[in-house]
Amino acid sequence: MVNQITANGKELLLKGDFMLQTVSYPHVKLGQEFPGVSFRGHLHSLPKLMEITSSSHASHGNHKENSPFLNSSEASKGGDYYDKNLALFEEELDIRPKVSSLLGKLVNYTNLTQGVKEHEEAESTDGSKKKVSKSPSMGTLMGVYLPCMQNIFGVILFLRLTWMVGMAGVLQSFLIVLLCCCCTMLTTISMSAIATNGVVPAGGSYFMISRSLGPEFGGAVGLCFYLGTTFAGAMYILGAIEILLTYIVPQAAIFYPSGAHDASSAMLNNMRVYGTVFLILMAVVVFVGVKYVNKFASLFLACVVISILSIYAGAIKSIFDPPEFPICMLGNRTLIRDQFDVCAKTIVKDNITVASKLWENFCHNTNLTTENCDEYFLLNNVTEIAGIPGAASGILKDNLWSNYLEKGEVLEKAHHPSVDVAGQKSNFHLYVLSDISTSFMVLVGIFFPSVTGIMAGSNRSGDLKDAQKSIPVGTILAIVTTSLVYFSCVLLFGACIEGVVLRDKYGDAVNKNLVVGTLSWPSPWVIVIGSFFSTCGAGLQSLTGAPRLLQAIAKDNIIPFLWVFGHGKANGEPTWALLLTALIAELGILIASLDMVAPILSMFFLMCYLFVNLACAVQTLLRTPNWRPRFKYYHWALSFLGMSICLALMFISSWYYALVAMLIAGMIYKYIEYQGAEKEWGDGIRGLSLSAARYALLRLEEGPPHTKNWRPQLLVLLKLDEDLHVKYPRLLTFASQLKAGKGLTIIGSVIQGNFLETYGEAQAAEQTIKNMMDIEKVKGFCQVVVANKVREGIAHLIQSCGLGGMKHNTVVLGWPYGWRQSEDPRSWKTFIGTVRCTTAAHLALLVPKNVSFYPSNHERYNEGNIDVWWIVHDGGMLMLLPFLLKQHKVWRKCKMRIFTVAQMDDNSIQMKKDLATFLYQLRIEAEVEVVEMHNSDISAYTYERTLMMEQRSQMLRQMRLTKTEREREAQLVKDRHSIARLESLYSDEEDEGDTVPENIQMTWTKEKCDAEKRNRGSAVGSFRDLISIKPNQSNVRRMHTAVKLNEVIVNRSHDARLVLLNMPGPPKNTDGDENYMEFLEVLTEGLERVLLVRGGGREVITIYS
Repeated sequence: MVNQITANGKELLLKGDFMLQTVSYPHVKLGQEFPGVSFRGHLHSLPKLMEITSSSHASHGNHKENSPFLNSSEASKGGDYYDKNLALFEEELDIRPKVSSLLGKLVNYTNLTQGVKEHEEAESTDGSKKKVSKSPSMGTLMGVYLPCMQNIFGVILFLRLTWMVGMAGVLQSFLIVLLCCCCTMLTTISMSAIATNGVVPAGGSYFMISRSLGPEFGGAVGLCFYLGTTFAGAMYILGAIEILLTYIVPQAAIFYPSGAHDASSAMLNNMRVYGTVFLILMAVVVFVGVKYVNKFASLFLACVVISILSIYAGAIKSIFDPPEFPICMLGNRTLIRDQFDVCAKTIVKDNITVASKLWENFCHNTNLTTENCDEYFLLNNVTEIAGIPGAASGILKDNLWSNYLEKGEVLEKAHHPSVDVAGQKSNFHLYVLSDISTSFMVLVGIFFPSVTGIMAGSNRSGDLKDAQKSIPVGTILAIVTTSLVYFSCVLLFGACIEGVVLRDKYGDAVNKNLVVGTLSWPSPWVIVIGSFFSTCGAGLQSLTGAPRLLQAIAKDNIIPFLWVFGHGKANGEPTWALLLTALIAELGILIASLDMVAPILSMFFLMCYLFVNLACAVQTLLRTPNWRPRFKYYHWALSFLGMSICLALMFISSWYYALVAMLIAGMIYKYIEYQGAEKEWGDGIRGLSLSAARYALLRLEEGPPHTKNWRPQLLVLLKLDEDLHVKYPRLLTFASQLKAGKGLTIIGSVIQGNFLETYGEAQAAEQTIKNMMDIEKVKGFCQVVVANKVREGIAHLIQSCGLGGMKHNTVVLGWPYGWRQSEDPRSWKTFIGTVRCTTAAHLALLVPKNVSFYPSNHERYNEGNIDVWWIVHDGGMLMLLPFLLKQHKVWRKCKMRIFTVAQMDDNSIQMKKDLATFLYQLRIEAEVEVVEMHNSDISAYTYERTLMMEQRSQMLRQMRLTKTEREREAQLVKDRHSIARLESLYSDEEDEGDTVPENIQMTWTKEKCDAEKRNRGSAVGSFRDLISIKPNQSNVRRMHTAVKLNEVIVNRSHDARLVLLNMPGPPKNTDGDENYMEFLEVLTEGLERVLLVRGGGREVITIYS
């Protein structure tokens, strides 16, 4: 019994009682089981074994073997298709892979960021050695929580939070912190939803927004976020310089105040010089290698944590042992401490009372005379109060309420005894003054940067082990932690520090100490040094992150002029982007004031957060199928609330900065839109458009449009030549002039053939038409239909184009040129069939004749007339069309003339008055003329034209071949068909009887020969009958009307730019179709540009408003 096939390179053995001859099977592994093959049972199965083969045979020899499992084409595809279980799908496996191979590719995918890690590796490894890319391994703590903490805690906490509490009071400070933290918390919830809805590559917020809201919003917000990050770098550098020059080494200042009032300008100049030097140094560090930035990141974070802990330690210590920082008060005014040594007017020296330094400053003498003394100094006492009374002192109730100051106001302690006199202005430099005007709004703008930095986790999602879990958890924990620190700091500052010290921004009252430092334990230097290093570190982080963000935007190529910033060093380091970032940051440093730069970056970050919330809200409300975030704790209402808070904060902090930021974002948006962003990211705005379109279409469905709203919604039937080029592009030009971008335009075309075979041809035709629509500036849609018969295809287009209420009501159809010369009647039959279809569908019809002579969009008619020949009323289309054409620049300067025809029994004078009144009520400016047509006898010319027409028609009928002749001339007819397709407007095949077999075997018999002779004899007789034909009286009457009307129209309108004319309907009896074409030709003879108009059976113009 045979159980299994085994192989060992060259020999194939059967385990059992038999051994077969040696066969070479190099591809069969030892002990391999062949799926689906069983040799149990009978021995006659054994020969089949010899047929088993695979593609490897071909490479090992020239012999070929047949396989019972795979055909040769399948064998060449490789072993993937060896599975009989998928035989049903085997033909499509190259475009629809097996699930196993798809999953294998997905597992091997590694998402590496354009971030710091790769650049580090590229720098630290030699080109010859390539490191194996490590799988992302960072957890929530190291990957998200700590980076967010480091980015959120910054310069504002150390330099401005005490001042904010002093100005706004504890309660309003709580409100400011609450507003800002709510904004970032709600944004984080939205961001977590977006970040967990798929993989977020490097670029963080930019990628999230661009892939959710599209390239326009993505580009605008990405650049806003970039500018925000860049200005944040400038703000951190300014903070570091402020700490350096004010608290660490004041003697390092280059510029010194020349007078008492030049202190601020000297300080600003110092900031500019040192700031530029610092910026250059930091840019060089970032350029040399970001690995140095990363190595020090943990050190900078440690500085921040130690500084914050020292604040809490100091606050606890102040309960039982407040630090000694006395403040000198003159009356209720705060004095700058470094201007004197002893807080007293006089001092006792060797038992003699002498003037103190303070006396000298206010009285400008040392002999205790009072004639030059400041009046305020003389009337008020000098007192000393504790700068830090401690948490147990009850100072909190004094610091609860706001105390906003104008620029230049003296810091005063409320309820402190004083005599209220002005004092000398020249001595104001001795007091602590407010350097800027403050308000709730100003403080919001300055504080907001201290809560930014929430994107740090999502920016490094590529380095996280489980980004979809780590980003929400880490970011929300970081915000909760920082919010608690801010709230507790506000409370501690209000409870421990004297109000005037809190309002003292630069610590002038406490001997130029950092105000936060006075509270800290064990020494003020802990916070001074810690905050200096942390601000330097944050500045480096900003200068590292911003160029990468710009590089990500540039590489997406949605803003073409940024392409240069996508390039960099060999390892991908964004050199050019770093240079631009440094230049923009220099602008921030030239502003030189921390309080001025903070609101600028607040705007850009708020704009970014606003769009993150918008992206989440739009995706949630639209219920996009791809919207499946793992983070479930979001809601569109929360996103809208976050969006509203962002918008409110923008205008609260600085309405003019808000408008500028919006203008910048708007300009970037319009620029990307104008450039035509070719990226298609399946964005939410497209979904929003679809949703809005659906809603509008459903609203339109409620009923037909009112006459006031009626405008021609066009279906333009285009003809393509054999190379799929548009044969008459001026039809599109005419459509664009008539529509001027308003309403619906559908360009339709029919390709003859089988859909399965000509699908590619249809796609190519559609692209050709779209290109032509762009050239002719036609705003609309294109639809190409494949049908066996062209007439059927046109009928399908007329029935099915459009959607819901957005359907066409007017068909534009080209004239079948050369229909007389063509022996094939299909050209004009298709034309008349289309006219009948539009009439049956109650659609209006426009037939531009001699369309090649119509003006292009670049021409201008500076004079001339548009003549309307109003013969019968069919809804007012004739009045409306010239009015719409005149809206376009080509026809704008043309005048409109309306002619109507009066019969003998009509009162032509009254008709003219009535028509003028009607036009006045329609608000249409036009000249009115009534043309009288007298009853005249039918001329010989008319009779002759009718006779010629009927003779031609009869001749063509006689020329219809008998069945025998048609079979004999099958090939000729076939050739003629292909020529007719080029000559006719739309070719058709249905009216020619049975289809002709390609090869016909002719067998002549005596009977057939006699019948052939008889047929030829009768044909000769019928041609003789043509000479004696008499024309149909009905046709003569119609030809008479056509000839007479044509005479009148040519006489009056031969020089008109365009003639609009009622198009008579086709005859009910199809036998007269050819005559109908002749009538139309006669009617329009001698006119250069004619537009035949046929109404759809409804009023399209009204006198009512």
